[in-house]
Amino acid sequence: MAIPFAVCCLGVALFSVMDATMKGLSLSIGLYNALFWRAVTGTVFGLALMLLTRQRWPVAAVLRIHVLRGVVVAAMAALFFWAIMRLPLAEAIALSFIAPLIALYLAALLLKEHVGRQAIGASLLGLVGVGVILSGKLSGSYAPDALTGAAAVLASAVLFAWNLIIQRQQAQVASPIEVAFFQHLVMLGVFALGAPLLVATPPLHALPLVLLAATLAFTSLAALAWAYARAEAQRLIPVEYSAFLWAAIIGWLAFGERVTGTTLAGALLIVAGCLIAARAKRADLAHVEAGAV
Repeated sequence: MAIPFAVCCLGVALFSVMDATMKGLSLSIGLYNALFWRAVTGTVFGLALMLLTRQRWPVAAVLRIHVLRGVVVAAMAALFFWAIMRLPLAEAIALSFIAPLIALYLAALLLKEHVGRQAIGASLLGLVGVGVILSGKLSGSYAPDALTGAAAVLASAVLFAWNLIIQRQQAQVASPIEVAFFQHLVMLGVFALGAPLLVATPPLHALPLVLLAATLAFTSLAALAWAYARAEAQRLIPVEYSAFLWAAIIGWLAFGERVTGTTLAGALLIVAGCLIAARAKRADLAHVEAGAV
């Protein structure tokens, strides 16, 4: 358990650095081109590793999981990176923490799981946390589209919750390299739909950021896939909350962003709600002697 936990921590840290890299890249060459060229680079990188390690092509059932998650993550990434162009990194990450609570209700809808009273109370606590963060938007001095950015993060969180449900299933049936490769390949397919109208060759000064973003994305995806294949999701999901600390540090160093009191208070409420819900879930699993998530 210690090694998967440590690898998961590393994966989350790398993802946080990737978020900051994508923010800088999106501000430099535009969101669409940042997403498109990261997907191109990640796909080429992944194909080379697939060939070098002689990975087998997945069967149809596994391929369907790859396609589904890739499409979900493409939409999630577009919304999230659009939002962080307008919001401080730490604030966007804090709002995205609502995803595990949304996953409770998606699991009830898609997997017919029972949602207990404690989990419902935890989700309400999380919503209060979201309200606290949004209250800072209404009372502070922010860009006019900051509230729109917050709405985009929350929409992205719904997709991220769905992604959490798919992630564990995917990690059980595919290698980390395969998971990372197909996610980039499917995302490339999605973003390529807009290429005739939107794609532009990135300038030379942006190429290092493209390569860095793709490398960080691929490495973090592979690390998380490896960890989720070896430990229960309910034990690893709390590691996601360390992203707030990384986002606060990187946002301050790279973009001069300061963490406000409302953001910190809201993040603590959301995390508390998620941890209460996770504890309730473990109690339910122990009671019915259910298998792993």
